[in-house]
Amino acid sequence: MSYRHATVRTDYRDLSSGSVLHSAAGFPAFPVRLASEILQRALALRGGDRPAVVWDPCCGSGYLLTVLALSHRSRIASVLASDLDPEALSLAGRNLALLSRAGLAARAADLEARSVRFGKPAYGAAAHAAHRLAAELDAAGGDVPHAVRQADVFDPDQLRRALGHPVPDIVITDVPYGEQTRWHGSGATAGVTGMVAALTAVLPPGSVIAVTVRGRKVPVDHGTRSRTSFKIGTRAVALFRTSAP
Repeated sequence: MSYRHATVRTDYRDLSSGSVLHSAAGFPAFPVRLASEILQRALALRGGDRPAVVWDPCCGSGYLLTVLALSHRSRIASVLASDLDPEALSLAGRNLALLSRAGLAARAADLEARSVRFGKPAYGAAAHAAHRLAAELDAAGGDVPHAVRQADVFDPDQLRRALGHPVPDIVITDVPYGEQTRWHGSGATAGVTGMVAALTAVLPPGSVIAVTVRGRKVPVDHGTRSRTSFKIGTRAVALFRTSAP
C-alpha cells in the first residue's frame, strides 16, 4: 500500500539515529517517513484538529517519539514515553531531552567538542544538524513537554500511574520483534492482544492505538479488531480505536 499522507520524499538525515539523536546497540531505530504516515493516519482516525498527546508504551530508545515530535511539532501537544526496561528509559530520556532548544543546544555543543577532540567532520556536521533542528522546533511551536516513566505495558494499574496529565489520546508503538528486542512484563505471552487490552482499559474514549510489527500483519486474537490496517515495506501497521464517547 502506498503512502496517503507522507507522500513527499523528504530528506530526514538530520533525524537519523546516531547523529543528533542518541542510539545504542540493541535499540533499533524506525523509518521516519513511516512514523509520519502512522501519526497522520492516527490523527485522521481520532478526528478533530486539536494537537495530540502521543504515548509510546514500548518506547525503547525514545527514537520514534522524538522524531515525531520534532517533525510534527504543531500537531503534538506533548509526548509520554514508558517502558519496563531501565536501560531503555535512560536512553529515551536523553533523546526526549532534545525536544527543547536547551537540549539541542547542549547536544550541538557536545558534538562540536567531539569534532575538535577527535578530528572527525561527521561530528561537526551533526552539530549543524542540531542547530537546524532547534531553529525548526522554534518556528513550529517551541519546546515539547515530555515525560519518561517506567511501566509494564500489560499492567493497567502501572499504565494508569504512568499517564499523568494531560492523558494521551494517541498511542504509537513499534513492538518487539524478537530480533534485537523481546517482550517483557507480566503478560508477555499475551503479545499485541494483551497490550491493546491493557491500553484500552486506561485510555479515554475515542483514543487511537497504532501498533507496528515486522511481518505481513499485526498478530491479534479474533476478538480484537482493528479499525484499519496497512503494510509498507517490511512493516505492518494496525490502528485500533477505543469506544467513542
